[in-house]
Amino acid sequence: MIPTRAALQPRPTSLTTWVLGSDVRQRLRVSRALTSMLVYVVCFGLAEFVARVGMGPPVSAVRWMQAGMLVWMLLVYGALRSGWSLCLADPSLTLPQILAASAWVVLSYTLFPSVRGALLMLLALTLVFGIFNLDRRQRRVSNSFAVLAAGAAMGLMAWRDPQRYPPAVELTHFLLVATILPVVSMLGAQLNSIRLRLRERHAALEKALARIRELATRDELTGLNNRRQMLELMEHQITRSERTGESFSVCLIDLDLFKRVNDTWGHAAGDEVLRRFAAVAIDVLRDSDRIARWGGEEFLVLLPATPACQAVVSLQRLREAQKASAPIAGAPGERITFSAGLAEFRVGETIEQTVDRADRALYQAKNEGRDRVVMADGPAAAFSG
Repeated sequence: MIPTRAALQPRPTSLTTWVLGSDVRQRLRVSRALTSMLVYVVCFGLAEFVARVGMGPPVSAVRWMQAGMLVWMLLVYGALRSGWSLCLADPSLTLPQILAASAWVVLSYTLFPSVRGALLMLLALTLVFGIFNLDRRQRRVSNSFAVLAAGAAMGLMAWRDPQRYPPAVELTHFLLVATILPVVSMLGAQLNSIRLRLRERHAALEKALARIRELATRDELTGLNNRRQMLELMEHQITRSERTGESFSVCLIDLDLFKRVNDTWGHAAGDEVLRRFAAVAIDVLRDSDRIARWGGEEFLVLLPATPACQAVVSLQRLREAQKASAPIAGAPGERITFSAGLAEFRVGETIEQTVDRADRALYQAKNEGRDRVVMADGPAAAFSG
């Protein structure tokens, strides 16, 4: 047995379920949010380091900033984990998270001049998390916000504290930010475009494969199983019958005087006759029964867990429904009937032998005047009328 995709996925432990939730999509959103919070962890660690070595603002200011980061992270996690974000257009809260992360990095830039160069790398990193989730407008908003916020902070600090924020250095930093961030955003847009094209091609491939599978198992004209698929179904049925001891029956059906319809009214009318019979058969036969177009105007019906004496009842019902069906528009006045040969599977024989017995019974039905069902190897019983 081939394992399903769900079976191949690791089962979440109770701890991960508690942290991430049980819904697959929501688990992905929460895990992505926690990953993106690494930016806050780095800022938190840098702030702690600078505070301990005395290279930054007072410890109280550092603690307030760290507390603000923790509160924001808890708010985002709570909104995602509780499912509250599902009522929003973007359940992942991608844009708010990126804008907030950019704001926290810019704030850290103004507080910790000794490590501000490293913080510029984090500013670019925040935009990377939105590559696949943001649309073009949102990428422009996040990129513009980061550049403007960084530029405003650099200009303000160069004006207020030119000793630690030399204007020439801040101008260089701004030019780097104004150059690198748009490039990151542009590359993100290109990657997202490639990803979307790959997704579309994958969907088209899946659709094409489904169509190929359908063509391999379905008759294009009637929509019924084709001969190849029916042979597979009968082989499976033999295996099941030998395992459970249940009998099943096979019936070959041939539409009477079908050639006359084609010759008199044309092939379009003949095609309509075939489609009409298929529709009637699907409507009348049981859900467990299987019918296939066997070739030309011949059809084969597989009746699982049904001995011939019971199967003949279903076939008689099908004969009556076929006679009562609406006339064919392209062949006015034609009365479409069928002849059928019915055979019950015998343990030990091949499916070809069972079908051959049904075929001989069909031949008998044709010779006896058509419009009837004949049971193979049974009493000279022809069910007509």
